[in-house]
Order: sequence, then structure tokens, then C-alpha cells
Amino acid sequence: MSKRRKAGLSLIFVTVFIDLLGFGIVLPLLPRYGEHFEADGGTLGLLMASFSAMQFLFAPIWGRISDRIGRRPILILGLLGSTVFYGMFGFATSLGKEGIFLGIGALSWLFITRIGAGIAGATIPTAQAYIADITGPKERGKGMALIGAAFGIGFTFGPLIGAAFVSAETGATPSAAPGYVACVLSGIAALLSIFLLPESLDKETSVSLSKRHHWFDVASFRHALARPKIGIILLTIFLTTFAFAQFESTLSLLTQELGFAARSNFYIFAYIGLILTLSQGILVRRLIPKMGEYRMGLAGIVLMVVGLLLIGVAGKSDSYTLLYAVLPISVIGFSATTPSLQSLLSLNTSEDEQGGILGVGQSISALARILGPLAGIVLFKGTKNGFIQGSITSPYWVGAVIMVLGLLLLGFLKSHATDTAIET
Repeated sequence: MSKRRKAGLSLIFVTVFIDLLGFGIVLPLLPRYGEHFEADGGTLGLLMASFSAMQFLFAPIWGRISDRIGRRPILILGLLGSTVFYGMFGFATSLGKEGIFLGIGALSWLFITRIGAGIAGATIPTAQAYIADITGPKERGKGMALIGAAFGIGFTFGPLIGAAFVSAETGATPSAAPGYVACVLSGIAALLSIFLLPESLDKETSVSLSKRHHWFDVASFRHALARPKIGIILLTIFLTTFAFAQFESTLSLLTQELGFAARSNFYIFAYIGLILTLSQGILVRRLIPKMGEYRMGLAGIVLMVVGLLLIGVAGKSDSYTLLYAVLPISVIGFSATTPSLQSLLSLNTSEDEQGGILGVGQSISALARILGPLAGIVLFKGTKNGFIQGSITSPYWVGAVIMVLGLLLLGFLKSHATDTAIET
């Protein structure tokens, strides 16, 4: 790989990492903040899902626009948007339960900020397309794992930064500071991308793609799903992300039931981020070239099944020690599965469709992140309040069953594989 391409990979890693610091600060707070502002189960589920709903709508739009005008301007626009809406999140939090600004209540402002941040944050497929532009087929899996590593490191240090700005006492009033800190960090990432990030898409390819693609092509979903291998990979991505989103969106509520204060809750998310960093940044990147994307994906799904079952056991036994002990299993599984499936999707897509198909993949993931939190929080709240039979660990049992379906789908993909992208 040339020095220019290595520099591009390094810069895309740094900008995505800094932006994800903000994401790592806000996500652990959101379920508890929603409860503080007296959101019921359905409203809280919608608040958690609103970010991903916007990603579902805008990921293919940003992907196709980036095919037209280049990756760099879209990445810059997304980072600037994140800066604005994280700042608004901090302001909305400062309003308090009864606070009203411009005739709009605090809870509604939380929705507005998450919707805006979702639109701005729907540029991950553009970052993936940037990597696809500057890597060859043999380097693709390792390149995609960089996004996962950036997420992992951001998700490690984001919660640690956030922990410094919240109370260590259970039931304390939410602080506005984490939102403002996330705003500043996204602003730094935006400045780095403006002044240092080079364009990855050459003009000739951009002109060619601009003649073939519309900014938003609903038929692209139907076209992608109609192609057997692409369709199976996308469905597997959906199931994997759905199951993990149930876990991710209810973890703050589970730790609250186990007696974790806001600061302790940040620490457990930082612990998850550290596992993501080590597994994707070191373990997965080294093993993908040796095992191949397909086998790595299978191993990851098996680990997710086992890990989600054990999280359910930890919650059932009210043991935070056991929870810390078993969390790495499902997190490492997700770390192995995500870049493997993304790489399989990219490798089975022609060069002139990278932005569009990866955008569809991100939209499928976003759809799962819409439905996963809704299902998870309804299961959690419903069983807690007696509306649904079961226990507060139901989201994790259901997630494990869903991952078994993902395992069957990936096995079906292998039985119908004809190309080395899947058979390796």
C-alpha cells in the first residue's frame, strides 16, 4: 500500500475515532436521561430508535451523493452536523423536566437532537466507501476492521470522559456537560477532516458514478436483496445488529436494576469499548486474513449466541461480577462478525456500486437498530412491570435465538457459494 493510501487510512481512522468519542459519551446516558424526563417504555424505545431511523433513511443518500461529489465533503458535513446536535443535546438536558424553549419541552428537544445526530451520523458507509476506494481486495477486511477499531477506542474513552462529568451517586440529576463535551470533540474531528483529509475518489470515477446513480434510489434496496448472496449477507447483518441492539439499548437499564450509578454505568460501557478495541484492532484484524471472512463471521455468531445467553444468566442472578465476566464473549463475537460481513458485502459488490451497496448495508443495520431497541426496551419494561410474561433478561434470551437464525443463514450462504470471497 502506498504512503498516500496509508495516510488516508490513518486520517479516516482518527476522524471517525474522535467523532465516535461523542457517540460513546451520549449513548450510555440516553436510556437513563429518557427515564429522568419521564418517558414511558414506548417513548423511550422511540427515543433510542430515532437516531437509527434517520440513519436508515440517510445512509444510502449520503452514500450515493458521495459517489457523485466525493467522500470528503460528505464526511465533513456529517461531522459539522454532529457538532451542532451534540451541543443541542447538552442544552436540552439543561432545561430540566419542566423546561420549555421556543414552546418545545425538554423531552421533545431530546428527540430533535437525536434525529439531527442520526442524520449527521449516517456517514459511516461513506467512511467505509473511502476505505474501499484506497484498499485492494486482500486489504479490504483489515481496512473495514479499522472502522470497528475506531468505534471500539471511541467507545472506550468516550464513556471514561463522560464519567468525569456525572455524579457517582445513584439517582442524581442528569448533567448537561457530557453533551457539550461531545460537541467539542466532534468539532475537533470536523476541523481535522477539513484541513487534513484528502479525497479518495478520483474525478473520472466520480463522473462515471454520477451518471449512473440517483441521490436516493428506493429500487437499490430491492435490487440488492434480489441478488442471492448479497441478500443473504444483508439479512445476516440485520439479525446480528438487531440482537446486539437489544443488548446495547437495555444494558443501562439492566445495570440500573443491579444498582449501578451513572458513573459506574459509564465504566461498564468503557469496559465494553476496551474489549471492542482489543478484539477488532488486534485479534480480528490478524485473524481475518488467516481464517477468511466467512469462517470469522461464523465464529463471531457462535460467540454471540453463547454470550447473550450468559448475560441473561448474569441478570437473572443479580450478579454484576458475573456480568463483567461474561460480557467479553458476546462483544468479541460482535467484533468478529461485523467487519467480516461488511467485507463480504464489499467483496461481492462491483467497484462502481461500493458507495450505494455499502449504504444499503448501513441502512439495513440502521433498520435493525430501530427495531432492536424498540423490541428490547418493550421486553425489558414489559416484563419488569408485569405486562409481558418473563423476566428483565428476556431481551438477551430472544437475542440468542435470533443469532441462531443468523448462524443458519450464514450456513445457507456457504452452501450456495461459488466465489472465493465467500469460500476463503
